[in-house]
Amino acid sequence: MSEPIMINDQIPEQWVKPYGDTLDDGRVQLSFTLPVPLDETAKEGAKMLALQMGLEEPAVVHAEAMGSGFSFFVVYGQSKHRVDLSKLKVAKPEFEVLDKAGVDALIAEKMGRRMVVVGACIETDAHTVGIDAIMNMKGYNGHKGLESYHEIRAINLGAQVDSEDLISRVIEEKADVILVSQVVTQKNIHLDNLTKLSDLLEAEGLRDKVILIVGGPRISHELAKELGYDAGFGTKTYAEDVASFAIHEWIKRKAA
Repeated sequence: MSEPIMINDQIPEQWVKPYGDTLDDGRVQLSFTLPVPLDETAKEGAKMLALQMGLEEPAVVHAEAMGSGFSFFVVYGQSKHRVDLSKLKVAKPEFEVLDKAGVDALIAEKMGRRMVVVGACIETDAHTVGIDAIMNMKGYNGHKGLESYHEIRAINLGAQVDSEDLISRVIEEKADVILVSQVVTQKNIHLDNLTKLSDLLEAEGLRDKVILIVGGPRISHELAKELGYDAGFGTKTYAEDVASFAIHEWIKRKAA
């Protein structure tokens, strides 16, 4: 059942199950690569793996060779599991999201100068799509980037920026905010990169002097806090989300 059910006037239970063709049918689709050539045995192996994952009535709906010794599969099946959303507690930064004009007005009122934001993809990460969406003038999906904000000086250092070089630029620009993007996550390299930057800031005595924000497809606010950052943003984040958090955090620190 998907409808919330009140239990003794407490938080209602909200059990949900994957939806495919009809409500609560549990239908899911997953994809994966196997390190074997594509043949009938590989297809059957993909189906058996889906069964071991707990999917009922799995079917290989797409199979494709991926070069020498590799094959790619899309499997369709049925999950019997449900989850109660009312029991989940998701960490997220608490702040009021303002529009571009609202952010500019609040910065002008509270800071009395332009907020300086330095952004970069650090270490070996060469994927700038995330940092550009937040920083660049044109922004993304109709949401203008930080360069378009009158009260923000946005400095985008681009990709593959060493943490040491980023910190040097932060000191030079007297930055208020550091915005880091991490898209590459193979072998959890993003954890090493983010930890390195946080540790270097601590060693330089700068950590409490800057607002440290990280974004990326595998970034959550909970993970960011664990790594010593002030906030973490995942997909579907826009410049106004980051800017709103930054000015609210700056105000909170000044009031402390």
